[in-house]
Amino acid sequence: MKTVSLIIDGRKITANEGEILLWVALDNGFYIPNLCAMRDNHEPMAACRLCFVEVAGRDRPVTACTETITEGMTVNTRGESALSLARQGFELLMASHALDCAHCPRNGSCELQKIARHLHVKLKSKHLRKLERDLPIDTSHPLFVYDANKCVLCGRCVRVCREHSGTGVFGFAHRGFERRVTTFADEPMDTSDCDHCAECITVCPTGALVPKEEQSP
Repeated sequence: MKTVSLIIDGRKITANEGEILLWVALDNGFYIPNLCAMRDNHEPMAACRLCFVEVAGRDRPVTACTETITEGMTVNTRGESALSLARQGFELLMASHALDCAHCPRNGSCELQKIARHLHVKLKSKHLRKLERDLPIDTSHPLFVYDANKCVLCGRCVRVCREHSGTGVFGFAHRGFERRVTTFADEPMDTSDCDHCAECITVCPTGALVPKEEQSP
């Protein structure tokens, strides 16, 4: 594979031609907000719309999870146009997210908190009306608790469930504001065809899927 040179935020680095820009940036210490991207040859979804960067020669920001490395590429991860798009996307996402950080097992390790710090925004939007979904919390599974109110629809659990275990327990249902990750026919987690691999917990970036032992009493 051909090695090429590129510049990210003024620093020259090398990478393999054709690599995904998001992973090259992260591996070299440049943080770019992201929720839906996954390594291991996963096809990028570009669903969360948070990983915008500016690339010299392009007339608008691009998503780093879909952009591949080329020779001489110049990337700005802190461009105002890219950050503005990411902030707008994040605010829309948080408008329907259940904020309960003080009692959430992922407090301090939640990807949403990390993104908010990077973008210099609050977790609670000042501009958008809060839309509570008030979905039931599923505690039926012996290993984990699923709180759909904290799900950001990144699709990570859906993909690992299908690809690692082959069971496809998780899937997307409904549309628009009602869209959510659930089981077939909205069955409780303990009645689904789960093989207890726990990969879904590992990849979840928020407090939507957490081990039962981490739950607050």
